Amino acid sequence: MTGVWLKATALILIFAAVVFAVERILSSIVGRRLESRAINQRLDMINRGVGRSEAMQLLRRRASSLPEGLPEIIARPAIAFEKTLMAAGVSMPTGRLMLTLLIAPALIFVVMILFMAISGAALGGGRIVLLATVAFVIGAGIPMLYFQVRANRMRKKMQDQFPVALDVFVRGLRAGHPIAAALDLLTVEMPDPIGSQFGIVVDEVTYGADLRDALSAMADRWDLEDMRMFVVSLAVQNETGGNLAEILENLSQVIRERASMMLKVRALSSEGRMTGAMLTGLPIVAFTLLFLGNPRFYLDVADDPAFMPGYVGLLILYTIGFVSIRKMIDLKV
Repeated sequence: MTGVWLKATALILIFAAVVFAVERILSSIVGRRLESRAINQRLDMINRGVGRSEAMQLLRRRASSLPEGLPEIIARPAIAFEKTLMAAGVSMPTGRLMLTLLIAPALIFVVMILFMAISGAALGGGRIVLLATVAFVIGAGIPMLYFQVRANRMRKKMQDQFPVALDVFVRGLRAGHPIAAALDLLTVEMPDPIGSQFGIVVDEVTYGADLRDALSAMADRWDLEDMRMFVVSLAVQNETGGNLAEILENLSQVIRERASMMLKVRALSSEGRMTGAMLTGLPIVAFTLLFLGNPRFYLDVADDPAFMPGYVGLLILYTIGFVSIRKMIDLKV
């Protein structure tokens, strides 16, 4: 009887120890997630010892971080790429990231060429072009697509958070806080991405920038009409006077009604947008997966005389289709 009780006690203790360990692990994971949600990226960087000016520069990614005197054909895509990285929340410096995206396809291309040379496969012009395309898609195309998708999600989240931020700002004004203090309240209360962005505005004003210029810069970085209306409202109120809290409360209502209309338009155009996404991404995904699974499916026909004209024509037609689909599904409200 004593042995049975000892075994039962041991099993109970083991069960209690396992439950305790699982509970501690789960509480630690949940606590970290809640902490990461409560502290925005700017405050987290400052808490880790990053200076305010350095954190501000990394988060806002202004075009001034690019070399001056770049040709227009290079400067415009580079500025657009910086805005995408800023919206995606990537803190790596732009120059280093662009260099990585340039080196990665080259390394993948060299590895594939060496592999084919070691295996004794012939290297014709068509095969080299095909390998270069695959290397570019894997090394640069897929990462850039990931940054674009993440940036679009962050822009949508920013757009959804903006009316809530206006409500918090209005409550701060009605509680008697000045504009600067009400903006500083947003940097603490609001999560990312809008909390960090208003934190950048507060830091710029602290370093001597004009409030309207700092807010205009934030609107340009995110390219959102709601922010531009907010800046215009502040500018008009500053010039003509009036109840700023009431103006911003009406603006918040207008933004919510506009968002509701946008949701209706997106619902009506969802079939077209999904068709455009499938027709744009499916050829690239199918080509990459089929090449990785069975390279000879393409390499066996790459040396055919008709391959290069057909391949170039395919790229031209794909580009025309991509631009046409983007124009058809790019609806403005």
